[in-house]
Amino acid sequence: MIEVDTEAEAWTAALPNAEAIVTRACLAVLDELAPQDGGMELVVAVLLADDDAVAALNQRFRGKAGPTNVLSFPAAANPAGQIGDIALAYGVCAREASDQGKTLEHHLMHLSVHGVLHLLGYDHETDGEAEAMEALERSILETLGVSDPYASERA
Repeated sequence: MIEVDTEAEAWTAALPNAEAIVTRACLAVLDELAPQDGGMELVVAVLLADDDAVAALNQRFRGKAGPTNVLSFPAAANPAGQIGDIALAYGVCAREASDQGKTLEHHLMHLSVHGVLHLLGYDHETDGEAEAMEALERSILETLGVSDPYASERA
């Protein structure tokens, strides 16, 4: 189950279906990597926030100043199936999408997939980890009709 809370109205002003976009992207990851066999339903909470709110979270939990595009907060094992929380900053995401020549919808899908992968334990601290995580992102995004988000970096 994906729970989306839209705190920043800019998200729905730009993408009236932002919550559905996030839900679809997050479920694509869970369906691919954490299929359920009648067991506990996994839960992800997503906050669609503004830059100030994400900057505050970034400072509080990572000790880093300023906003970032997406933050992931994995949950400790729990009986409720909550795997963690994700926060996305509207301004950062919108600027990145524009700068990279992508639609905001596709960038939101990419960052939602990226965030859920972090909740599932994937990371990109080393080159090997980054290659594995990016390959999963490309594969999952392809099922959603989103082109390779890293293509311009390799060109």
